Amino acid sequence: MKPKIKIGVVSDVVCPWCYIGKRRLEKAMHELSGKFDFEVEYFPFELNPQIPASGLNQKEYLAKKFGGEERYQQITGNVTTTAAREGLKFDFASQNVSPNTRNAHRLIQLAKEDNNHVALVEALFKAYFTDGTDLSKNENLVKIAEQAGMDKVKVEQFLQSDTGIVEIEMAERELQQIGISGVPFYIINNKYGISGAQPSESFIKAFEEIATAPVTTDGGEACDVDGTNC
Repeated sequence: MKPKIKIGVVSDVVCPWCYIGKRRLEKAMHELSGKFDFEVEYFPFELNPQIPASGLNQKEYLAKKFGGEERYQQITGNVTTTAAREGLKFDFASQNVSPNTRNAHRLIQLAKEDNNHVALVEALFKAYFTDGTDLSKNENLVKIAEQAGMDKVKVEQFLQSDTGIVEIEMAERELQQIGISGVPFYIINNKYGISGAQPSESFIKAFEEIATAPVTTDGGEACDVDGTNC
């Protein structure tokens, strides 16, 4: 029987390095699928909790956050190029709205009830970064959730309620209390931490060493709360 490695992923669905990190992690898990079984669970982190429910103009908001349009173009160009190397298509030009992601995180928690939340995370990433979908609109969240295999009526009713808000807030506070201030962040077997969108090789090395010694890695690219990266 293969050893099981549990991976807790702290991320936000509008964090480009979280999507890039997801692909790198998946490549590492595929590479080691003959040695280990993997269990992945996503946890909430809101990079921009102050954004109103209706969202903000994406380019204006991020340009102001990054320190100007030139810096905005530099950062988005960099992550788009990096994403392409991982087989991902980022289209910042089609993203008109920077959303508040509270409802997206609530849906991810709901999807855990049917063991479907990893598929939903992927669908939300693709909708935002590739398709330019406005995640501030509930009807778009419903459509994305349905495409990921969730029940449409259940999702519609859920989004009309306040269910899950307290749980999201509690989870975020707990993660902040253990020192997580940027994403992606990976918690391995509830014991070891890996910060940033590490190359797949770094994940492979960590997983292979995890049973014998504490693992430390230099921080990879990440989105942080001070707003200078993404």
